[in-house]
Amino acid sequence: MIRYYARKNGQLTELDAPEISCWINVSSPFEPNELEQLSEQLSIPLDFLTDSLDMDERSRYEREDDVRLILINTPILNAIDKENEAIYVTSPLGIILTLDHIVTITGSENPIILKMLEGRVRNLDPSNEQMFVLQIFLENVFRFLDCLKKLNLKRNLIEQELYNSSRNAELKSLLRIEKSLVYFVTSLSSNELVKMKMKRTDFLRIRDDEDLADMLEDVIIDNSQALEMANVYTNILSGTMEAYASIVSNNLNVFIQRLTIITIILMVPTLVASFYGMNVDLPLMDWDGAFYVIILVSIVISLFLVWFFRRKKLF
Repeated sequence: MIRYYARKNGQLTELDAPEISCWINVSSPFEPNELEQLSEQLSIPLDFLTDSLDMDERSRYEREDDVRLILINTPILNAIDKENEAIYVTSPLGIILTLDHIVTITGSENPIILKMLEGRVRNLDPSNEQMFVLQIFLENVFRFLDCLKKLNLKRNLIEQELYNSSRNAELKSLLRIEKSLVYFVTSLSSNELVKMKMKRTDFLRIRDDEDLADMLEDVIIDNSQALEMANVYTNILSGTMEAYASIVSNNLNVFIQRLTIITIILMVPTLVASFYGMNVDLPLMDWDGAFYVIILVSIVISLFLVWFFRRKKLF
């Protein structure tokens, strides 16, 4: 699906046909041969479009003649809502700069593009391609930060439940969060490298514009902050899971120890009773009160064992 937008009367307006310096947004679902037709119409290399739809594509930028491609990864909710899948994954967002247009392409519903289309990004003007790209970068970092805060809040809630529960559901939820953080750390790292290289090579041609150069610097700083947060949350989560595994192992050892002590205590009366169950001559066998004496001796020995283990703080 291809839609065209331009800034009219201070607002982002959808167009019926492309104009000079307009924004062309390409998103799924795609009609047959739609990408090929767009490639021919705008003189864009076809691989610029198809690479942006590959979920495994790394962040990068490249240039071919007068067409430039910027590929960054953005966080989205995982469409596969299963207990063994990550809550968030990252999806590539392609930004293609031609001489006359700005093209964005993504293979899934992207919250950054939706936010821009809903008019929640101030002063969005496709005719200023440098500012437009920097605004996408900035909104992408804000999206990462927002998702990281949600993941950390969810981790805190699950951690509180773990203190009172040992169910597998909480551990599986933590694993989903950990997988999401792995996606975030990888994508933020590659995004940061791309932005720093773009700054060094002046890929956006903003070196002479102090305001835009400062904005790119702010984007890089915010991206570094998001990456640091993702690393911190990953380390905290790893420490939490290791600590919980140690607690579970320790509780299991204590439980087995108590069961062993109970078995030893119960073994004494069983042993005495087994001796007097033999078909041989035994002491007190002809005395009428032998039964009560045997029971009393068994109880006394068992109580002694209980006292002994409690004194040793084993029970």
